[in-house]
Amino acid sequence: MMEAKAITKYLRISPRKVRRVAELVRGKNTEEAISILHFTRKNASEHIEKTVRSAVANIMQAKPGADTHSLFVKEIFVDGGPMLKRGRAGSMGRRSMIRRRTAHITVVVAEKA
Repeated sequence: MMEAKAITKYLRISPRKVRRVAELVRGKNTEEAISILHFTRKNASEHIEKTVRSAVANIMQAKPGADTHSLFVKEIFVDGGPMLKRGRAGSMGRRSMIRRRTAHITVVVAEKA
């Protein structure tokens, strides 16, 4: 069973928001997953769709005769990346921290046996 991986790193969206969209396509056929992501109105869906397409392209490059209809999203997970720390004026003349979160998306696509 052939499989390929694609990773998107340092995405400037909170991992929590990306995970909500990733749950929609886990275990689905790649064509169905791309269709779902295309019509999902979330900022993260655009980035996940791009990563899924990249994983499909990776498997097609590794095995040129592979059937795109038999591919499915085997694994998809979202990890937190490094936080960008920003300051903001807080109460009583203090400075409060704002944490700008980043995400890493990993998609593994495989052929159905």
